[in-house]
Amino acid sequence: VQLVESGGGLVPAGGSLRLSCAASGLHFDDYGISWFRQAPGKEREGISCIMSDDGSTYYADSVKGRFTISSDREKNTVTVHLQMNGLKPDDTAQYYCAADYGIDVCRYYNSQSYRLPFWGQGTPVTVSA
Repeated sequence: VQLVESGGGLVPAGGSLRLSCAASGLHFDDYGISWFRQAPGKEREGISCIMSDDGSTYYADSVKGRFTISSDREKNTVTVHLQMNGLKPDDTAQYYCAADYGIDVCRYYNSQSYRLPFWGQGTPVTVSA
């Protein structure tokens, strides 16, 4: 499984960005793909997750109402998008996507991120004040 993030950049406060995570090599139908972020000197934070079986979505309180996760599939590649609106300087971080097989990934992605075996390299987001 390969995950490749894109879409990061520099944006002023209040602006928007759309991150994408292209996931290839997924061999099973049930999986969850999540977004994490890590700012310098801070712990990694799971911010959103989407399940393949029913499309259910999950959000951390810090991004709820501002970020929207979605996914689409074309042939053998699943692309998960994270639409980020109303960005704040506190959203500045390196953003990663991660994935695992199963039907309960989004229930543990944040508290047990070490269980996720597949990670991308990340894309940087900088929000200027």
